[in-house]
Amino acid sequence: MPAPLGNTKTKKMPDIQVFGPSDSQPTRAALRFFRERRIVVHHVDLRKRAIAAGELQRFVKRLGARALLDVDSRTYAELGLAHMRLDDAEIVARLLADARLIRLPLVRHGNDMTAGRAEATWAAWLKPPGAATR
Repeated sequence: MPAPLGNTKTKKMPDIQVFGPSDSQPTRAALRFFRERRIVVHHVDLRKRAIAAGELQRFVKRLGARALLDVDSRTYAELGLAHMRLDDAEIVARLLADARLIRLPLVRHGNDMTAGRAEATWAAWLKPPGAATR
C-alpha cells in the first residue's frame, strides 16, 4: 500500500499535443524528446486522422500560414508550389487537402505552439515557473 501523500506537492504533467505521422523522423524525434523527460504527450497520427480545420486554424493564427508550409518537402516541389503566389487562405486549403505539406511536427502546449523541431522552446515549456534560465 502506498504511503499517504499528506502535504507532498505533486507535479502536474504539462498538456502537450504532438501532431504528425508516426513514421516521420521529426515527429519521432519530438516524441522521443518528451519521452526522455518522462512527459506524457497526446500524439495525433496524421496518417490515421487528418488534422481538424479548427486545430490547424489555431496554429495559423499563432504562427502564420507560411510557417506551417514545409517548403523543403518533396510534395511541395512536385506540386510546383515554389512557383505560385499563395495567400494564407490558399495555403490553409492546401494544408488541409494534403497533410504532407505540413512542417512536422506540430506541437502544442496550451496557447504556445511550434512547427518543426524546436527543442529549445519545448525545454522552456518544461521548466517550472520561476526557474532560473542559463
